[in-house]
Amino acid sequence: MLFSPVNSHLRWAPLLCLMLWIFSILFPLCLLSAAEEKSSALVLSIDGTINPAVSDYLKTGLTRATEQKAALVIIRINTPGGLDASMRAIIQTILSSPIPVVTYVSPDGARAASAGTYILYASHIAAMAPATNLGAATPIQIGGGLGRAKDKENQDAEDSKDHSSALERKIINDASAYIKALADKRNRNGDWAVQAVQEAVSLTAREALELNVINIVADDLEDLLNQLDGYPLIVEGEQVSLKTAGLRLEHFEQSWRYKLLGVISDPTIAYLLLLLGFYGLIYELANPGFLLPGVAGGIALMLALYALQLLPVNYSGLALMILGIGFLVGEAFMPSFGTLGLGGIIAFAAGSLILIDDQTMRVSLPAIIGTTAVSALFIIMLMSRVAMMRRKPVHTGIEAMVGTFGEARSDFHVSGLVWVNGESWNARSSSPVRKGDKVKILSISGLELIIEPLKEDS
Repeated sequence: MLFSPVNSHLRWAPLLCLMLWIFSILFPLCLLSAAEEKSSALVLSIDGTINPAVSDYLKTGLTRATEQKAALVIIRINTPGGLDASMRAIIQTILSSPIPVVTYVSPDGARAASAGTYILYASHIAAMAPATNLGAATPIQIGGGLGRAKDKENQDAEDSKDHSSALERKIINDASAYIKALADKRNRNGDWAVQAVQEAVSLTAREALELNVINIVADDLEDLLNQLDGYPLIVEGEQVSLKTAGLRLEHFEQSWRYKLLGVISDPTIAYLLLLLGFYGLIYELANPGFLLPGVAGGIALMLALYALQLLPVNYSGLALMILGIGFLVGEAFMPSFGTLGLGGIIAFAAGSLILIDDQTMRVSLPAIIGTTAVSALFIIMLMSRVAMMRRKPVHTGIEAMVGTFGEARSDFHVSGLVWVNGESWNARSSSPVRKGDKVKILSISGLELIIEPLKEDS
C-alpha cells in the first residue's frame, strides 16, 4: 500500500481544529478570570469596640485582599472606640498595605469615635455617610480614671496642668503626636486631629469634609465607588489613580470565631471568666463527683486563659489573684479566724487592679468591687459559721455522753457496771448504787464513767 503525505496531513487536521477550538474558549476565560481578580473591592465590617479579635480580623482580611489582588479594600466602620494596642496594630497593617484602604463610616447614624478616628486618619481615603460623626479621641482608662475633656473656655492651660496627673498628660501628648503624624502622612487637618485628642471634640460628616478631615461624603457603597473613580492618591510612595467603575463588591464577614473572641477579649469579661473558672474547679474539688461546676469551671478557665493571651496581662497581678484565691480556700479548709481570709481579700483586690498592663484599659472597677465584696461576704459567713459551731453543744463522740443518763446493772459502792445508750460501761460513784438505779454521768476518766445515783424524787 502506498503512503500519501496528503492523507497524513488530513489525519492531523481534526485534532488541530479541536485544539484551536479549546484554546479559543479557554484563553478568553483565563483573561476574564485574571480581570475579575483585579476587578473586586473587598469589604470588611467593624461593628462595636476595637479589640484584639477585630485587629486579627482586619489583618486576615487585608492579607486575603492582597492574595486575591483586589483593587481596593473598604473598611465599613461603626465603633465607639476600643483598646489602644489593638488600634495601633490595625493602623500598622493599614499603613503597610500595598492595596488602597478606604475607611467608610456607615450606615447613617454610625460613628467613628476615639480609636475609630485614628483608623480613619490612617487610611488612604476617609469617607463618611451623611448622618454620621467622628471625634472624641481622648484616651480613656476603661473602668475609670484617665481622660477628662478640657474646656478651654472655663480653664486655661495652667489650670489643666494643675488638675491633670503626669500620667494623663503623658498619654494625651503621645496620642496627640501620633494622630498628628497620621494626619501629616495623609495630608489631612492635623490641627483638628490634635484638638479631638486634647478636647474630645466631634464633627458631623459635612463639617469633617469642609475641614479636610475626610475626603468623601457618600450615601452608600455604590456612591462611594462612583466618587472614587479616577481619585488620585499615593500608595507605597507611588502616585496612582483609582479605577473603581464597575468594581465588584466582595464582603468578608466576621466568622463565629472572631465574634466569640470579640466578647471574651473584653478585660472585664475575661476577668469574670477567670474567677468563674477558679471557683468552679474549687467547688468540684470540695465536692467530688458533682461534675457540673468542674466542667463549667474548666471551660470558663480555658476561655479566660485564651482571652488573656490576647490582652496585655501583668503576670504579677495574675499571681496576686491566684494567691488571694488560695488564701480564701485555705481559710475555708483551715480556719485561721480571718488571717488567711483578710490576706486573701487584699491580695485578690490588688491583683485585680493591676491585672491588665495597659493604661488605656482596665478591668471595670465595679466588677472588682463586686467580686471582692462577694469574696469578703463568703469569708464573713464562713467565720460566723465556725464561731457558731464552736459554741454549739457536742452531739457525737464520748464527750456527748456527759450529762446523759444510764442504769446500774448491779449493786456496787465504788465501782461497777452501768448501761448507757445500749452499751455497758465501767462506772465509779462516791455513793452506793443499787441495781436498776438511774444514774447521771458527770464526767469521763479514760474509759471509766464518773456517775452519781439519782434520787427517787428527781
